[in-house]
Amino acid sequence: MSRRTQRGTFFPSPPGERAKGEGGPSRFRFSELMGSIVWLASYPKSGNTWLRAFLANLIANRTEPLRPDEIRDYTDSEARADRYTELAGRPNTELSIDEISALRPEVHALIAQRAQGTRLVMTHNFCGSFDGYPVFNWQVTAGAIYVVRNPLDVAVSMTHHFGLTLDEAVERLSDDRVASTNDELFVSHVIGSWSTHVRGWAETAERAPGKVIMLRYEDLLEKPAKHFAKAAKLIGLGQDKARIERAVRHTSFQILSSLEQKHGFVEAVDEKTRFFFKGRANQWREALSREQVQRIVDAHREQMQRFRYVPAGY
Repeated sequence: MSRRTQRGTFFPSPPGERAKGEGGPSRFRFSELMGSIVWLASYPKSGNTWLRAFLANLIANRTEPLRPDEIRDYTDSEARADRYTELAGRPNTELSIDEISALRPEVHALIAQRAQGTRLVMTHNFCGSFDGYPVFNWQVTAGAIYVVRNPLDVAVSMTHHFGLTLDEAVERLSDDRVASTNDELFVSHVIGSWSTHVRGWAETAERAPGKVIMLRYEDLLEKPAKHFAKAAKLIGLGQDKARIERAVRHTSFQILSSLEQKHGFVEAVDEKTRFFFKGRANQWREALSREQVQRIVDAHREQMQRFRYVPAGY
């Protein structure tokens, strides 16, 4: 999403009044998640593009890595505006957030209906319900892969990609009203705060073990072949170790950064700002003040503890 997208929209009221973290597959038995959509989910700036790049290269199985813009040939976006416009019978930019919420399950059904086999679909939506409508249609879902990243590093990455100050990024992480804009390309993602986002997906993974998996960004950095193999297994390509290792090599940060420099990347903010900027863990130690770290930990301690993100001394 663009810098304008992330700066532009807030819910008029907190999702405590309009959204609930109760949208997972709890009413379905484990074996009933048999649809065609596999969700590729994350809070923004947490590794979603890296996950998509890996899976695209895994499926393509080429001797040379895919160009960044070729990733779109192998994955889809839940928020693509054209399907909402098609079902609404008028431009999506004329739709309210409530109307988009009502259409979302139908859009998911349409994606599944038109899919030829499994469809990998990117989303930044939180996992729950909004205005009484489920944010995800679990009846057409086969599974989900969620990437979680240390919010301390997410805050630093947000300043680069969305043009926020560090204090603005710290506040954004805790704001349950956050959504992306509804524009000509994409409808609004219902994002919420980092903790709301992570909690909803983590609880859904607990209710659907093996079908919804959680991957830590930091584990992908440390042992990419081992942990990306879990994603490969979920989409039925987990048996070929050499194929997985090749896809990992093709999507190293150095390769992706080099390819972006050579070919560009549609998800970059602008021509001067690199999308694949640093991509390493613990950037926050050089960027955040102790007071900023404390504010993030105080606001998100429960979920940070869940994923071993609380630094010593906090």
